[in-house]
Amino acid sequence: MGLHSLSGGEYLKGWAGTPLKRQIVFRRVCGLLLVLFVAACAAPRVRPPAPGAQVGVASWYGPKFHGRPTASGEVFDMHELSAAHRTLPLGTWVQVTHLENGQSIQVRINDRGPFVEGRIIDLSYAAARTLGMVRQGIAWVSVWPLSVVPDYHLAETPQTYTLQVGAFSTEENAVTVKARLDAVTSGAYIDKVSVNRQTFYRVRVGNFDSLEAAKRVAVQVADHGFTVILIDQ
Repeated sequence: MGLHSLSGGEYLKGWAGTPLKRQIVFRRVCGLLLVLFVAACAAPRVRPPAPGAQVGVASWYGPKFHGRPTASGEVFDMHELSAAHRTLPLGTWVQVTHLENGQSIQVRINDRGPFVEGRIIDLSYAAARTLGMVRQGIAWVSVWPLSVVPDYHLAETPQTYTLQVGAFSTEENAVTVKARLDAVTSGAYIDKVSVNRQTFYRVRVGNFDSLEAAKRVAVQVADHGFTVILIDQ
């Protein structure tokens, strides 16, 4: 009994008569459990969405589109609380909640998008900053419609769709982009419009009778590096 050599297949007894080998393993297990406990406490807790809310990934857009016309005809202002959604009627107010930090904000839908797989809403820079997601770029959110604007246009005439890939203050830039589009798909055209006394040249593609047909071409165009906005007319 007492102290023996470890090299002979025996062991050194530690505190409370515990073999030294077991003592070391015990300490390592306790240390690992402590690390896991601290990590679990520090991890962000995902808040459950409101029943019936749309849940998915939000992204944001800003300087590249600032000052350009939106699908609603309004000029996009990255400092206003607005958003783009693929299907909600333009003018709809929604509540967007960041499911990780609990921040919530109300924004108005005035544009179409996003067209990246898995994303459900594109927020303006101001909205993204309020939700605390500018740095990350994307966030897991819930979207809850607060008010839906009746779309009387849909009741009166069949709905049609077009794709917009850019809006420029100079016609030369619009012509250049249209030439690139012509190599990808047919039906590209330039639409000249005046917004707040400023002239824009919008590069658009097609006039589609169905949303599915418009989406198919939108994906095809986006695969060639274009930013595509689907617009209901």
